[in-house]
Amino acid sequence: MTHATPEPSISTRGAVDLSALNRPQSPPPGEPGGAPSAGGYVLDVTDANFQQVVQDSTTYPVVVLLWIPTDQSNAELGSLLGRLAEEYAGRFLLGRLDAQAYPQVAAAFQVQGVPTVVAVIQGQPLPLFQGAAGEEQVRGVLDQVLAAAEQSGVTGRAPGQGGDAPVEEAEPVEEPLPPLHQEAYDAIERDDLDTAVAAYEKAIKQDPKDAQAVAGLAQVRLLQRTQGADLQAVRTAAADAPADVDAQLAVADLDMLGGKVEDAFARLLELLPGADADTKETLRARLVDYFEVVGPTDPRVGKARQRLAISLY
Repeated sequence: MTHATPEPSISTRGAVDLSALNRPQSPPPGEPGGAPSAGGYVLDVTDANFQQVVQDSTTYPVVVLLWIPTDQSNAELGSLLGRLAEEYAGRFLLGRLDAQAYPQVAAAFQVQGVPTVVAVIQGQPLPLFQGAAGEEQVRGVLDQVLAAAEQSGVTGRAPGQGGDAPVEEAEPVEEPLPPLHQEAYDAIERDDLDTAVAAYEKAIKQDPKDAQAVAGLAQVRLLQRTQGADLQAVRTAAADAPADVDAQLAVADLDMLGGKVEDAFARLLELLPGADADTKETLRARLVDYFEVVGPTDPRVGKARQRLAISLY
């Protein structure tokens, strides 16, 4: 669902009353005893980045803490919110706004004191609470913010802000293919199916239990048999000669290639009753190839194996 990006509704009217902040002091953020430095999913809001923060709230929720960083109670709340921001891992961005350093930006939120916490979703401010709060209360408020954001279609995740941002796990490195498997893969890429078949057959000769090579060989043989086939002509021929095993095998191949697995299985299984020994062996071998293409753990394979066993024995 797409959502139109609204113009931010935060205005610059109002002012924050800081006169009541004659309280115990705390060291600045980042110093021992103070709130943590910004980083990770915590951003210090300034005149320069305020509009971008509001704009980003159309992608992911922003929770803004209006505070005095060196006030002890403010610093404690800032530390709690910062820890929760990291725990929520980008489900919201915590923006910390120093109301003394940036009074004009603080005035945009039209609050009357600090610390005050306000959410911004789709550019719209949503007052949350003012003053100190316990962890469980704050968690409950944050969960409500995330629910409101989801209802508004704001479900993105905030990026890390550098500094103390969590280190992203490296993408897993793919193990190199065995040489013959790589040779077959490269041959398929250049449409040299004969070379791919030869590579897989050599791999199976070296290790008859090489399940990947067995499956790869079955897949390449299917590509060989269907290469250049005219779908309509093959289906017409099968419809005109329902007892023609070769015609039915050709249709079954095209069904497999097109993902119609059950149709391919059923077509060949229905030919088994009453067939002579050579025909049964031909059908059995083709079905076994199909089982390798689909994969032995697929439930459709299990059912088809049962029917095959009943028909053969």
